[in-house]
Amino acid sequence: MLDIKLIRENSDLVKENIKKKIQDEKLPLVDEVIELDKQIRELKVTGDNLRQERNKASDNIGILFKEKKVEEANNLKEKVLEINKELVEIENKEKELEEVFKTKMMIIPNIIDESVPIGKDDTENVELEKFGDPFVPNYEIPYHADIINNFSGLDKEAAGRTSGEGFYFLKGDIARLHSALLTYARDFMINKGFTYFLPPFMIRSEVVTGVMSFKEMEAMMYKIEGEDLYLIGTSEHSMMGRFIGQIIKEEELPLTLTSYSPCFRKEGGSHGLEERGLYRVHQFEKQEMVVLCKMEEGMHWYNKMWEYTVEFFRSLDIPVRTLECCSGDLADLKVKSCDVEAWSPRQKKYFEVGSCSILGDAQTRRLKIRYKDDEGTKYLCSLNNTVLATPRGLIAFLENNYNEDGSVNIPEVLRPYMGGLEVIKPK
Repeated sequence: MLDIKLIRENSDLVKENIKKKIQDEKLPLVDEVIELDKQIRELKVTGDNLRQERNKASDNIGILFKEKKVEEANNLKEKVLEINKELVEIENKEKELEEVFKTKMMIIPNIIDESVPIGKDDTENVELEKFGDPFVPNYEIPYHADIINNFSGLDKEAAGRTSGEGFYFLKGDIARLHSALLTYARDFMINKGFTYFLPPFMIRSEVVTGVMSFKEMEAMMYKIEGEDLYLIGTSEHSMMGRFIGQIIKEEELPLTLTSYSPCFRKEGGSHGLEERGLYRVHQFEKQEMVVLCKMEEGMHWYNKMWEYTVEFFRSLDIPVRTLECCSGDLADLKVKSCDVEAWSPRQKKYFEVGSCSILGDAQTRRLKIRYKDDEGTKYLCSLNNTVLATPRGLIAFLENNYNEDGSVNIPEVLRPYMGGLEVIKPK
């Protein structure tokens, strides 16, 4: 959520930013929130003046009664009652306008960084850099579900009986590999100096609306019926909610956190092969990194974070590239974002395995997360990035470490988590 002062003083900048986001339908919101803000401030002034008048009258009532001026005192009492009635109307109107104001403010997108390429959607994202050589062996790489099935490692039919479409059972060596990747991702980030967390997997609505846009919320989140609780779509949600309403000590900054969680999303399966595979599922697991820092340090941490993800995948012998998200592909709270994509030797193209974002004070302003220095209280900058989301990370691993005989190599960094195995072989 933007600072209303910025909108008041730089409305043209905010409108131009909306155009860059290809969201022209939101342009009227700028003038609407400016007018609402004006009305709310006028109501506050009127209310403050009435309260002063009421307090003065109340003081005089006692004096008049002491002076035996009963009629004048009773007239003032009537006036106080009228003022109280008027104040109730003003306060109700103010509350009503503030609700409308807040809703409209939360729809206006964050100001994107000047370096973000302008484009309508993800088809206009820009490749930044490749890491590792994309390699296609001289033998066929099967579809990932077939690789897993050769290990007797996948049971979507049984998951359909227990849970429906978009769920899965993993078993045997594949399940172990899945867990090994996540445990390695955890230790990888701990070794980078990040503090490890296991967060709550459900959060309240005030946290949900603090960390994402209404559009994202509707598309992603599962609500617990009859309770003010939602299943998290990523542990970033819980980790940001942890600091709601808090003032962080300056000497504790930056906060560098890494968290594990299952993730739940309303994401249906695609057509064809994806329906029997693991590309789009309702439940997956993820190791996340979250940073809270001073605003001026945000871009420094943004670059460090995506570099960590690249380093992680390269340690697993997986070629990757970074892709700059264009303006039309940025979620409304984001200032800048890049995707990390892994090479698929089967498809002969890259696919997304992680995303790194800087959000400025969009989340911290909504959640009132601040720090205090010599100049006063300031909002923090928030960032988040995927270390590993699996099964997508598992798919990338299997394809890039697959051998012609159907076995899968275990890179050296992962062997301690796989009981020392250098290779796993199909059943």
